[in-house]
Amino acid sequence: MSSRESLDSPASQPATAQDADAFPEGFLWGAATAAYQIEGAWNEDGKGPSIWDEFAHTPGRIADGRNGDVACNSYHRHREDIALLQQLNLKTYRFSIAWPRIQPNGRGAANQKGLDYYKKLIDDLLAAGIRPMPTLYHWDLPLALHQAGGWPNRDMADYFTDYAQLVASEMGDRIQHWTIFNEPKTFTGVGYWQGRHAPGHTDPLPFLKATHTVNLAQGQAFRALKAINPNFEIGGAYDVSPMLPATNTPADQAAAERWHRFQNLWFLDPPLKGAYPSGVLPESQQAELLGFKPGDEDIMRAELDFVGLNYYSSFIVQDEPAGNGVPGLNTRQEWGAGPNAKTDFGWDVYPQGFYDIVKWMSQHVGPRPIEITENGAAYNMGPNAEGRIPDAPRIAYLQSHLRAMARAIQDGVPLRAYHCWSLLDNFEWARGYSMRFGLVNIDYENEQKRTIKDSGYWYAEVAKGNRVV
Repeated sequence: MSSRESLDSPASQPATAQDADAFPEGFLWGAATAAYQIEGAWNEDGKGPSIWDEFAHTPGRIADGRNGDVACNSYHRHREDIALLQQLNLKTYRFSIAWPRIQPNGRGAANQKGLDYYKKLIDDLLAAGIRPMPTLYHWDLPLALHQAGGWPNRDMADYFTDYAQLVASEMGDRIQHWTIFNEPKTFTGVGYWQGRHAPGHTDPLPFLKATHTVNLAQGQAFRALKAINPNFEIGGAYDVSPMLPATNTPADQAAAERWHRFQNLWFLDPPLKGAYPSGVLPESQQAELLGFKPGDEDIMRAELDFVGLNYYSSFIVQDEPAGNGVPGLNTRQEWGAGPNAKTDFGWDVYPQGFYDIVKWMSQHVGPRPIEITENGAAYNMGPNAEGRIPDAPRIAYLQSHLRAMARAIQDGVPLRAYHCWSLLDNFEWARGYSMRFGLVNIDYENEQKRTIKDSGYWYAEVAKGNRVV
């Protein structure tokens, strides 16, 4: 998809005003977090180091010079965070399991204290009437596995499958819905090609092999979990964006289509079709570039039960005749750019793009249920003189995006849940604590004191009434 108009048609018009803000009965409202961003306790109770521990401890890697050693201290305060979920009327909580908390070196026997922590978290969520929705991998690779080659090493698919099997065997009596990977294009692309995230590498050839290893791991882990319980509902969380050509020239239009296939479909077509999207890598070189072996098309296959979509902003894409290091890709792109208002992160506020990409992805993946696994915005205002956090721009952002989502549902998209990013202000990867996405303010200088923002109270009313207010 390569233009803002690509999905508009007489058949996809907004619903009438009287029901445009309502959601179907049973729609689930929730919030999302990730282990490294909120837990802290980075070296407690047997947890091993991750690539993010090493990366954040390296001078110059994080914008504000800080790390995730303490973060929101949610490891010790998860019951407070569950109470916040209840106060916000939320019924689903997407969190991640830290692989090195389960297997400190990424292989071998489980760390019992790590298992016990997540079992306690899950039990407390269930007791609060909240659906636990764990993500098995949200970027915190055990450091020992990175030192053994990381995601470019094909053996990683087996290590990850063993880990997924271990977790599901221990927690499958408590969990029905599983997310395998969070944003595979980000942790491979930004970590192994652009170098801005852990492990900080900038070589496109190992990066391409990493993408293939992740797709092998996705298929293998899916089957391993289904072998434990065929009634598990298993999907992934894929960050997707409309790809907007910088100009209307044929070259930029073609570049936007290439980037769409590479960014939006590279980790979805392999499980659903057993093949990579065409028109990205040169066909004659693709197998060699990826390390693709005969039979890999079957290993990658996974009939996902649902698809999770993360949406924040759009890409502006240009043709790049000189290339960008990936053979045949020949694009230059800027994420979050555009002509609209900006969040404090500098990302384009583009709710129509949310509607467009959700509608397009639904058409592409077929009748599978879709969950919005992340959506939100960074606005960095703090408490006023009365102690309130009046974050009106976040309310406006959420209001416009939820209305776009409601329109997508009314136009036939099988959306069943929405997870706001994020429940808490947290460690925002390479930006440290300088960007605040939370519905709840964290006072990092005052023992991580939690204060619900105005946007949190607004969102609580949305969840309570099942309609945009």
